[in-house]
Amino acid sequence: MERFDFAIVGAGMAGASLAAHLAGKASVLLLEAEAAPGYHATGRSAAFWTESYGGPGVQPLTTASGPFLRDMGFLRPRGALTIARGGQEDELARFVGRFAALGVRIESLGRAEMETLVPGLRPGWTRAALEPDCCDIDVAGLHTHYLAQARRGGAVLWCAATLAEARKAPQGWWLTLADGRSAVCGVLVDAAGAWADEVARRAGVAPLGIAPFRRTMAQVRVTPGVPASVPLVLDLAERFYFKPEAGRVWLSPHDETPSVPCDAAPEELDVATAIDRMEQVVDWRIESVEHRWAGLRSFAPDRLPVYGFDSREPSFFWFAGQGGFGIQTAPAAAMLGAKLLVGEGGIAVDPARYVPSRFG
Repeated sequence: MERFDFAIVGAGMAGASLAAHLAGKASVLLLEAEAAPGYHATGRSAAFWTESYGGPGVQPLTTASGPFLRDMGFLRPRGALTIARGGQEDELARFVGRFAALGVRIESLGRAEMETLVPGLRPGWTRAALEPDCCDIDVAGLHTHYLAQARRGGAVLWCAATLAEARKAPQGWWLTLADGRSAVCGVLVDAAGAWADEVARRAGVAPLGIAPFRRTMAQVRVTPGVPASVPLVLDLAERFYFKPEAGRVWLSPHDETPSVPCDAAPEELDVATAIDRMEQVVDWRIESVEHRWAGLRSFAPDRLPVYGFDSREPSFFWFAGQGGFGIQTAPAAAMLGAKLLVGEGGIAVDPARYVPSRFG
């Protein structure tokens, strides 16, 4: 039976990035339940790098990930505009002040400035917060980079490898897969996204309450055509976001519908809601809905990621709960995970706020 120092369950962005940082320092087995990595959340992300996204607790990871993403060519300038209706001016000012105090480049704009950035902006939207450093992320390129780096370091990837059971023994974790394959590892890493709590249960570890929620996206063709220079537009009240993409518009109703772990599919009502909310913002006429999809975002109870050893099982490592910000924080999260696991990794982010023991 093959033995590894680490077995990582999940080869999406979380598992692949962590494997890349561990490979070469230890033996790593990467287990992917699907036929190919990145099928679920990673492969369905409309990812953008925006320092305010996810809140102040996530911002240190996002900011720390920026230099790597930028230097490696995975970012494309976009800009983000968080817009507010009349009556929300004080709330927007607090939003700007909160992130400016954290060192984020952010500024408040008035109606005239908003109109220069978003053509066809309807009345009622009076102020906005501009984050000029927001970028689109090449998700596929970043994921491929991490998988390749992991392979070069000697990591082994098993696909169609659903974990059926993980049993603790004196030699380590004895892993049994649904297809009958097996392996032994010293540390079991849970990077299974929406399935994180289920993986813990199969290992006899108490779940943390990491819950999946469905997020819907649609691609629409609009008239008049939307300039590529239009920024990512987000609602201060978190009811929508949209952005131009390859001559079309990608939009979401910012939905968070509780779900079981599954191959998520979009609901027509959610697509219709996304369209209705965008039409309340701009006068663009929607000609057709060309594509729609959904993915699962998984949150811990306090909506912060969970990185660290389980408080009751010291050879079980949580690397989960990344919500919708797992792509933009991947580089820093992987460095932080590697630092906790093997003591290496140049990352200044304090892991204390992300440890599993915060849940008791």
